[in-house]
Formats: sequence, structure tokens, C-alpha cells
Amino acid sequence: MPPADLTSAEGQDKPHLLYFAIGFPPAAKSCAYRMRETANQFVAHGWRVTVVTIEDESWMIDSGIDPTLSEPVDPRVDVVKLPLSRDDLETDLRKFSRERAVDPDAWARKAREDVQEIFPDPVFGSWRPDLEEAALRIHAENPVTLSMASCVPYVQLAAIRRLYDDHQVPYAVDFRDGWSLDVVEGVEAFLEDSPAGVWESRMLADAVAFWCVNDPIAEHYRKRYPDARSRIHIVRNGYDADSVDLPTTVRDPEAPLVFGYLGTVTFPAPLLAKVLDSWKAAREREPLLADATLEVRGHIGVGAHQGANRHMEMLHEAAADGVVVGGPVPKGQVSELYGRWNALLLIIVGGKYVTSGKVYEYMATGLPVVSVHEREHDASDLLEGHPLWTGAYGLDVEKLTESFCRAAHMATSATDEQRRAAKAHGASYQRGAVMAPAVRELTELVLGARNAAKEKVES
Repeated sequence: MPPADLTSAEGQDKPHLLYFAIGFPPAAKSCAYRMRETANQFVAHGWRVTVVTIEDESWMIDSGIDPTLSEPVDPRVDVVKLPLSRDDLETDLRKFSRERAVDPDAWARKAREDVQEIFPDPVFGSWRPDLEEAALRIHAENPVTLSMASCVPYVQLAAIRRLYDDHQVPYAVDFRDGWSLDVVEGVEAFLEDSPAGVWESRMLADAVAFWCVNDPIAEHYRKRYPDARSRIHIVRNGYDADSVDLPTTVRDPEAPLVFGYLGTVTFPAPLLAKVLDSWKAAREREPLLADATLEVRGHIGVGAHQGANRHMEMLHEAAADGVVVGGPVPKGQVSELYGRWNALLLIIVGGKYVTSGKVYEYMATGLPVVSVHEREHDASDLLEGHPLWTGAYGLDVEKLTESFCRAAHMATSATDEQRRAAKAHGASYQRGAVMAPAVRELTELVLGARNAAKEKVES
């Protein structure tokens, strides 16, 4: 509950959060769930919330949209959608310049170079003027108490920094995966004296709070910016309770097993090949899997390559092995989908710095989980102790084959007690329970400082 003095009866004294959240619902992106919960929690803690994102049409040529994602957004959240889009995803040849039509690769290289003159973000840097203008306009209409950016894209940092420089509006940053850290390769992404490094250092120097999703990323930033150590916080991702409210059913022991993968398929094609080889070998080896199905749901690729890429070809080629491609799933139907699956397939790239938001949801279903990722991975830390997890053994085809076989036995023989324990393992990561303390702490910090400043002026 928010402190009693945050709002008046008419709501005129509410503090105002300006939240730059490009990827907010209905964008069909994994970050949409975190952004939605962040906005809702600020409303619940007594704030007026204005979200800045981009038009739905822009997402249609990118990752797509899911209208059901918007349904749980608190109706008191004001959403401002800017007419911005990625020129590099345009597929209408009639809109191409002569230079792009003649040599698209050269055009793309020059476009990235030109953009970084505006802001060191090779894809989104050109959005800086529009984002800054929106920040200043919204602040002029209704003074902002706190601004916040959820990255990526990193160009959103320019907007909240502009408010700080021009109007001394404090800001917080939700970096999630971080900027100066390549979380997939586990190496430094850029030097501290590079343009991006200068921006990142500047942003951390004055941020009232800096959020990231796991301990290894937080430790990277604490070492890189020791003076900001006390303002760097771990705010993990989580799951939405309605997504794991599985229908109560009794499995027909004669029915074929159904394994499922839910998520965007953008990981490397060679990784998918290993998964499919392992699945085929497991079906040949394990009688429980002889007639089993592996259902892949979600967007296959993004942008112009969505649904027309090597990944899709490989999945269709594996149809004889019981692989089925079902397309995206509206958020409102996720629970029903899990309810008819018997085991889950978790595919994640990277290592210890990477946390997939999907792992929290998978854990909370209480279903067996087959992991396809490196042994040293943040997902391994989260899944450790889960009674229906097959373990992480790297990307070896033989080990993955064994994991599929073990999961089949788990799916058919797990006791009610084991399934309850599996659900309990993930229960603490319900998204609201994770986000509420972080928003409460930030609320108390910002409003405490504001009240102290007022008292100083009045005295």
C-alpha cells in the first residue's frame, strides 16, 4: 500500500512517473510483461504514470502485437505512442531510396554510422530528438516527479537525461541485461572511454536507482562503477500468476506425451539442429516417446524474416519426428496451452549473465523441464533443486537425448507431492511479489528526498 500522504482525494497531488518503455503492451516482446508490471506497481503505490512507447503499427513489422497483453494494464496508466519505426525493417521497395535499392548493404552500413552521430545506438539512435521532445512536452503539461527508462533501446536514456539536465528531474534506469556487458558472450561490450561508455558512466553517476535482473550483471556494474554500488539493485524477472493457472486434468495414460516450447525462436540455427537431433534420437530410444509430439509455439524469427527463415524450414523438415509448429499464442491462452503439455523445453543462449524470463514461468507450472543451455547459466542457478528438472549438461546431443528420456519418465510417474514441490519452487518469483518491493523502495527514496527538499525551502 502507498504511504497515506501520497495522494489527495482528487488525485491532484499524485507524484508523476514518466516511464519510457518501448516494448510496452501490446508489443509481443518478452520485456512487455516486466514493463506492464512496473507501470501497474507504480500506480498501486500512488503514482500517476505516463508510459512512452511506439505505435502498434511499428511492432507489426518487428515482433508483432498481442492485444491480450494490454488487458491487465491498469486503466489509470496513460500510454503515449510515438510514430517511430525501424527504417531497416521496411520491406516495401517503393519506399527505398536509390542508394538502398542499388546497394542495400552499403546503405545499412552508412545508416548505422550516421545514426551513431546522434546517439551511440546503431539501430535506434535517430529516435533521440523525438524522445527528448516527448519528455519535455509531457513534463510541461504535467510536471514529472521521476522519470525512468527500461532499456533496450538505450536511446531512451537520452530522454530521461534531458529532463534531468534541463529541469533537474531525478531518474532511474532499468537496464535489465545491461549495456556495457555482452551477456551472451560474457565479455565487455565497449570501453569506458567510448561514446557509449561515456553515456553509460554519465547515466549511472546521477541515477537514483539502477536495476538489473541478476547477480552476475549487478556485480559487473558494481566493479565497473564502484561509486554507484549502493544504487545498483537486483530486480529479477518473474511470472504472471494467470499464465500458470493450469486446468486440473488427469492425464490419460494411453495418450501420447506432448512436449512444448513457448517463446520466440531467434537462437542460432545450429542450436535448433542439436535440439531436433536430440529429440529424434530420444524418440527412437525411449518407448514413452515413440509417438510423442514436440510442439513449438511463438514467433519464428522477427521482422521481414518472421516465419520465412532457416529455423522454420528445419522445424517443418522435422515433422516426421513429431515436431509441430503452432504459431504465436495470445497471452490469455498461455495457461490453457501449458495445461495440455506434459513437459517443457527450455532453450536459452549465453551463460551466467543470461536469465530468460520464461524460466520463471516454466518453474511455476510444476511440469518437467528439459534445459538446453550451458551448465554455467543463471537459469541453472534458478532451477537448482527443482524436483522435475532434468539438469543442465551443455549442448551435447547425447546428454540432451538423455534429458528428453528422463523428462518422459518424470511426466508419466511424478507424484502429486513432486508436482506440488515443483510449483512451490517457482512460487516466490510471482512478478508482482518481485516488483512491489523495488517500486516501494524507489517511491520512498524519491518522495522522501522531495519532501526533505520542500521542508528545507519552507524553513
